[in-house]
Parts: sequence; C-alpha cells; structure tokens
Amino acid sequence: MIKLVQSVNQCNFFRSSIGKKVVMATTGIFLMIFLLLHLIVNLFLFSGEQSFNEAVYFMRKNLLVRIMEYVLASGFLIHILFGVKLHLKNKKIKGEVDYAMNSCLTTSFSSRTMIYTGVLILCFLILHIINFMIPMKYSNNHLTSDYNIVISLFKNPLYTFIYVFSFFILGIHLNHGFQSSFQSLGLSNKNRLIWIQRFGFFYFWFICSGFSIIAIWFFINSN
Repeated sequence: MIKLVQSVNQCNFFRSSIGKKVVMATTGIFLMIFLLLHLIVNLFLFSGEQSFNEAVYFMRKNLLVRIMEYVLASGFLIHILFGVKLHLKNKKIKGEVDYAMNSCLTTSFSSRTMIYTGVLILCFLILHIINFMIPMKYSNNHLTSDYNIVISLFKNPLYTFIYVFSFFILGIHLNHGFQSSFQSLGLSNKNRLIWIQRFGFFYFWFICSGFSIIAIWFFINSN
C-alpha cells in the first residue's frame, strides 16, 4: 500500500509544473555536458585529418559512448516533450494575450523565446544528423574519411551560415536555460546566483563561439 502511494505521488510530481521543470533541468544539464564533449572532439579538426579521425573512431567504438548515445537521444526527446507541455500549460493558464504582455515586462528575451529557439535547434539537429552523423556512422564508402566529410560541408557557404546561425540561436536558448536549470533543481540562491550567471555566460559563449569559429575557419581556409 505504501509503495502504491509513493508511486502515485511520483506520477503526480512528474505531471506537475515543478516536476516537469526538474526533468527539463536534468535533461538540459545532461545535454550541455554533451555539447562540451562534442566541442572537444571537434577541436581535433585543428590537429589534422588523422587526429580527428582517431578521435571520432574512439568515440564510435567506445561502449560507454555508444550506450550514452541512446541515453542522449532519450534525454533530448524528453526535453522537447516536457518543454512543449510547459509552454502550452503556461499559455493555457495565463491566456495567450496576458501571457505575452506579462512576459515582456517580467522576463528576458531568451526566456520568452525558449520554445521558438528550441524548435529551430531541433530543425538544425535533424539537418546535422542527416549531413554528419549518418554519413560518418553508416556510410560504406571508406574512401571518404570523417575529416573530409566535415571539411567538405564547411566549404558550402550556405551550410556554414546555417551552422553558425544555429549556434547563435543555441546561445540565446542557453542564456536562459543554464540559469533556469540550476534554479529548478534548487541549486541556486542569492549568493550563488551571480556566479551561476557568470559561469553560464562564459559557458554559452565558449560553446557557441567554439563551434562557430571551427566552421568559419575551415570555410575560409578551404575556399
């Protein structure tokens, strides 16, 4: 009986706004850690073809990384699902007009546009998977290395623009998401808030600038 009550309470918690925010924060932090690891691997591009190919090969053959790919995919889907649910619930409770007016007065631009930047990031992720992940992981053409796949894409000015613009959008998303994640998990207070804001500012500029600089560098030097 006690276990049944606990299970019901857990279900009610995850259905509540607070529960959804906790799930959003947990999956968000997990995705932010992944972004950092992804950038570290991409930085091997500057070391040349062999170094980058070896880094990608290590990540591809590592059992833990392969397991984490499925965890990452699940976390991303959960993050999207709960984000949409929270957005729709907020609009339903406050009303679309009142919600928009109050949001402009009480929240930041990045906070108000989370759902929209999230959708744009999802679109870019799908494009990224089609152009990078699928050819690099499932291609049977062994004559084209992972390094050459990346470099060939960054030769394309349109794709490079979309890539850099997407990370600009990601920066707007992270600007609010980083601080919000710590608040939702109860890890933020008045004393820590300023440090969380500073670290969040450094984090999203480091991530977004890092990926963008790589794309721009190889676009300039390959044309």
